[in-house]
Amino acid sequence: MTDYRARLIGAVVLSVVLLRPCLGEQTANELFWGQQKGVYSVIQFGAKGDGVTDDTAAFQKALDAAAKDGGGIVFVPTGDYLIKGHLNVPMHVTLEGTLRSPGTLNSFKCSKLLAVEGRGSEQGEPFIFLNSGACVKGLAIYYPEQDRKNPVPYPWCIAGAEYDCSVVDVMLVNPWNGINFGLRGNGRHMIRNVSGQPLNIGIFVDHCFDVGRIQNVHFWPFWDGELMLYTQKHATAFKFARTDWQYVDNCFCICYKVGFHFINGSSGPGNAVITNSGADGCPTAVLVEKIQPHSGVSFVNCQFMGTVVVTDQSNGPVKFANCGFWGGKGPYLDLKGLGTVTVTACHFNRHPGDDPVIRADCRRLNVSGCDFMDDGKVQVELGPNVYGATIVGNNMRGGARIENKMKEGKAEIGFNSE
Repeated sequence: MTDYRARLIGAVVLSVVLLRPCLGEQTANELFWGQQKGVYSVIQFGAKGDGVTDDTAAFQKALDAAAKDGGGIVFVPTGDYLIKGHLNVPMHVTLEGTLRSPGTLNSFKCSKLLAVEGRGSEQGEPFIFLNSGACVKGLAIYYPEQDRKNPVPYPWCIAGAEYDCSVVDVMLVNPWNGINFGLRGNGRHMIRNVSGQPLNIGIFVDHCFDVGRIQNVHFWPFWDGELMLYTQKHATAFKFARTDWQYVDNCFCICYKVGFHFINGSSGPGNAVITNSGADGCPTAVLVEKIQPHSGVSFVNCQFMGTVVVTDQSNGPVKFANCGFWGGKGPYLDLKGLGTVTVTACHFNRHPGDDPVIRADCRRLNVSGCDFMDDGKVQVELGPNVYGATIVGNNMRGGARIENKMKEGKAEIGFNSE
């Protein structure tokens, strides 16, 4: 039986390959996917993919059919699918298209959804809502009525709730707000291989009471290069409220007002470990308003062109290890609050203006093993609210220039070389 089934499956695949030139790409895909148990094609439920016909009902019928069988894949062949409403992806159902790598909007053919509902308001149902265990994969999402000159709000593009929601291999071409995993909790979420140009907020996480994962996200002017000036004045790439362990790896944004933003949500602040990531051309590369005092936030092997701001609301540890800072305006680190900031094995280059490289007025500061590469700059300014500081073992080119304005406490400064 096993050999027979293997030969049968092989015959089906071979038939698809041989018939593809005659049937066309989409029909061949339909023939192949239609043979798979647990796979439902939107074409079978009436979707046209011509960019004109409203395919909302066909998509939802396919999603609901998969849910009735306890889950499965709803396949979206290559095409332009106009969705005038919004979609609800049931538990354990994956809405999956053909996109596997990012690019500009018109550089390749893939499964593309055209979103139009809710123009002019952030309120309303998200374009795609994911229930527990649901996934959206392999899709490009485009808002054809978005204004290139004066962007207008829309509801969230993708949102999820409860647990185990995933967004994988997705291009968010030009949404107002990208992914919201902050509704009623979204523990163990996975966001991976996402690219695009969200115009207001890229990713927001809140009420996550179990580990969340965000990997290989790239927010770049995929849609319109001129809108870099708009996002640099108004937008936030990554925003985190309550999240109990957020792991972020290989994530990048360019020309956003704020790169990584940490706030106090209705259920409290969160914590995060961010590795191999960066914020380029962001006036505020990192903004820490509030984090969990027992765990805080750590940046490892990251690059920043912009200022790191820790506000006076912060009372948890903020750490930078093996990170690079350059360009931008003002100090590279502008630090306040009751927490401890630790900077280890970092380098600072091309520092503009007369501000110190690190302006610290936080409760405690540790700086060690760093390379301050600009001659003649004030490397560290210790403000009156600093109580304890350790500045040792750094390379301070042109000689150490440390301004100590502490009123109490103790600063250990030494073993710094030129």
